[in-house]
Amino acid sequence: MLSIIIPCLNEADGIADMLAALAPLRARGAQVIVVDGGSTDGTATLAAAHADKVVCAPRGRARQMNAGAAGAGGQVLLFLHADCRLPPGADGLITDGLRRAQKTWGRFDVELDSNSAMLRAVAMLMNLRSRITGVSTGDQGLFVTRTLFEAAGGFPQIPLMEDVAFTKLLKRYSRPLNLRHRMRVSGRRWEKHGVLRTVLLMWRLRWQYWRGADPQKLARDYAPHKP
Repeated sequence: MLSIIIPCLNEADGIADMLAALAPLRARGAQVIVVDGGSTDGTATLAAAHADKVVCAPRGRARQMNAGAAGAGGQVLLFLHADCRLPPGADGLITDGLRRAQKTWGRFDVELDSNSAMLRAVAMLMNLRSRITGVSTGDQGLFVTRTLFEAAGGFPQIPLMEDVAFTKLLKRYSRPLNLRHRMRVSGRRWEKHGVLRTVLLMWRLRWQYWRGADPQKLARDYAPHKP
């Protein structure tokens, strides 16, 4: 079984529609778990009607995703952001893809939900960078077998770059399965703060993280730029 784990914080405006899009996967046996990090807008209540479980956890994507994994029943775990949409038949793409490629983790390509030519270029570069480096971000729909998730120790408990840190751990075991089927990701972060400004910010934060900067400081720098 596939377990889909969705960390949320104040996503009331879109959580019902997001979860409704997962109904076909639930009908085929996938488990949907929403992990609320202390929303004040009723996200957890809205999610309850469309998910198999709603779990409350301390705020922070790493903590929330680890809490969701702890309560999941699937042999494969898919971590999905609330502003992302899976490609059609994603459950089969994941489970069949892992079996055929004899892989234990992977991710999707992405496309950004925007008409901006610059954002199309951003998505193309995200996919290319990930394919070359084997490092992925949460926007790409990370999926991993439960066995490997537990062997790697779950997401590192850091406030930012937890997805990058986690995939670096997974790379010690194997290269990822890179599915070319595209996740549709909201462009709200880039559009709110400006495409070029946001791209430069993320490059700077990743560079600083690579150089050993404290994730707590990076999280403070990123906080004003959240969607």
